[in-house]
Amino acid sequence: MFLAWNEIKYSKVRYVLIMGVLFLIAYLVFFLTGLAYGLAQDNRTAIDSWEADGIILPEEANGNINMALLSDQAVDQVAATEKAVLGQMAAVVEREDSSADERLDVRFLGIKVDEFLMPEIIEGRAFETDQEVVVDVSLRDEGLLSLNDSVSLLSSEQTFEVVGFIDNAKLSVSPVMYTTIEAFQEIRFGEMEQERDELAISAIVVRATNGDIANVTIDNEQLELIAISDFISDLPGYNAQVLTFAFMISFLIVIAAIVIGIFIYVLTLQKVSTFGVMKAQGISSGYLARSVIVQTFVLSAIGIGLGFLGTAGTQLALPAAVPFQSNGLFLIVVSAVMLIIAVLGALFSVRTIVKIDPLKAIS
Repeated sequence: MFLAWNEIKYSKVRYVLIMGVLFLIAYLVFFLTGLAYGLAQDNRTAIDSWEADGIILPEEANGNINMALLSDQAVDQVAATEKAVLGQMAAVVEREDSSADERLDVRFLGIKVDEFLMPEIIEGRAFETDQEVVVDVSLRDEGLLSLNDSVSLLSSEQTFEVVGFIDNAKLSVSPVMYTTIEAFQEIRFGEMEQERDELAISAIVVRATNGDIANVTIDNEQLELIAISDFISDLPGYNAQVLTFAFMISFLIVIAAIVIGIFIYVLTLQKVSTFGVMKAQGISSGYLARSVIVQTFVLSAIGIGLGFLGTAGTQLALPAAVPFQSNGLFLIVVSAVMLIIAVLGALFSVRTIVKIDPLKAIS
């Protein structure tokens, strides 16, 4: 440690440049990790907030709630610890006093206020009539909606008043609007009363005893019970996004390790004569190797720490529309992996140190 730290202090410019490269790589990895996690969460936060164990869809929907339509009579054919009806549709809304350029893509969810799908209100109140909605707080944070605003659906003549805001309510990256199941039915089916009675909901969400969906029974062969984790994985584009970012981050970590290894190896070659003199004085190869590894650890730790601070500062400055979220566990794991791989990359220099012949190095 003494040798490693003193060399860093002696050659400040050289090692500051190395730490700068490590900082930029760590900053990029952390930033992409935050974007990946935030984007993944924006696909599923509404579903996570239900704290449900399974969802029941018609078999012909193939696990896609966008294609699902059920009779409300199907609820009586399901036995579970708790069950709740859900109506879901993509919609485009606009604030009544806004221009056409401010139209919003949302997910319109119809629920019953006395069932467990009812979200927690963080501002305002819950909806009480078919003409009221509660919406995701991101629309408020982005300055798009406020309490008591009126919004209209472009696909119908329905107008709703925003009476409350909720947190963590996004589905497939779109903010969610909750209203009554009756309002959803009116929007979805209009004046077709007979069809509306037969196809009144999109899904049935259930909670099972001990969280095991095997305890849920269905008396209808045309219905399919899907675990919530599988339902989330099958959301359009979800797995593709997660895997894409996972590969990008993994390759960045590997590239970081290679860059660090190359820098340390080049520095080691430049110090061959110095190491030769030190070995001639009786300093062991093991001591010199440990010094290089400790030096790499210190440089990597400082660079990663600066990258973390830079990412935290950037997060504070990002607009609310950017889907960036930090996850402490992810950051710790990524930092540890980068640090370990960086130290492993420095092991290439150890072989060079061991092979140094003091006589040849001095000559």
